[in-house]
Amino acid sequence: MSSQCSFVDHPNGLPIALECDEPGHSSGPPRRLRVVSFGGGTGLSALLTRLKRYVCAPFERELTADQRSVPAIIERLTAVVAVTDNGGSSGRLRSDFQILPPGDIRNCLVALAEDEALLSQMFQYRFSAGAGLDGHSFGNLFLTVLTALTQDFAEAVKLSSAMLATRGRILPATNRVVELGAELADGTFVVGETSIATSSAPIRRAFLIPENVTALPETLDAIAEADLITVGPGSLYTSLIPNLLVKGIPEAIAASKAVKVCVCNLMTQPNESLGLTAAGHIKAIYEHVGGPLFDCVLINRSPFPPELLAKYAGTLAAPVECNAEELTELGVRLVEGDYVADGEVDVARHNTDAVARDLLAIAAEHLGAEAAASASAIL
Repeated sequence: MSSQCSFVDHPNGLPIALECDEPGHSSGPPRRLRVVSFGGGTGLSALLTRLKRYVCAPFERELTADQRSVPAIIERLTAVVAVTDNGGSSGRLRSDFQILPPGDIRNCLVALAEDEALLSQMFQYRFSAGAGLDGHSFGNLFLTVLTALTQDFAEAVKLSSAMLATRGRILPATNRVVELGAELADGTFVVGETSIATSSAPIRRAFLIPENVTALPETLDAIAEADLITVGPGSLYTSLIPNLLVKGIPEAIAASKAVKVCVCNLMTQPNESLGLTAAGHIKAIYEHVGGPLFDCVLINRSPFPPELLAKYAGTLAAPVECNAEELTELGVRLVEGDYVADGEVDVARHNTDAVARDLLAIAAEHLGAEAAASASAIL
């Protein structure tokens, strides 16, 4: 008896999901993907804005591919967000109320909101006057109030997600209030994300204070069930690595059967990654987690506008170089794409439409291989 595995194609060329007719499996709806994305800052929220378009909302589960502008390839989307930010409104609320910094969580809530209209605009509204209010965003204050009422930041995020009808779940990397520390290349130590980001010497290693914080059980469950795990884009030492310093997270990622993809930054970053190649970014992550994590890395291949390069040159930043041989030595598959957003002359931004499409295509390919291998083992 033979086993058949095939992709269902959407008109735009992206596979919707995997249909498998395997021994012992009844026919049913196509298998959709479970995705977990790690990050912080603007990189994660920008990616989530695109990934959510592929999430199968409850009322759309019966729609055909022709009835959707994009395929409903994602069954479940989970964002895991770094919680070491100590600057701006988040830093003030963290200090005043001893809560996790809400800013990056707020941005992810808005990114995943079903309707990005009035309610989302309210969450992003920032006060420009008022004693004690100046500089705070409404969403940050809202999360602070819900945390006070529930005595649980993760529960506050969950309730906020329900109110915004988000197309995915958002989890803090840990539910403990932590500081980010760093040892610099000159041997000095710096505490606090904002101080680290503006330090005068390169970063040798980062660590959490306290170091023994653990991940939420929901995060570990999501990792174990994932088909695709993404890390990045984002600041190497202050957005990406802090997630992976939480006990349980790197171990769970390493043990997961998901395809694990690093979305490489477009440019190097002052005080964090000047001079680092794509392989250098991955090596820094591996050194912090104690071993390899990634199967693939997405790297930009398209040119930048000259005026944008000139602006970055003033801070010694430059496009992240891709050394294929170094990546091969690390056992990481290179996926190149045109990932620079058009029309940007002030800040280098990812073309998140292209990134999302390539990530989902990699995951669908991986799921197909896994399903075929599983079927072969049964025969």
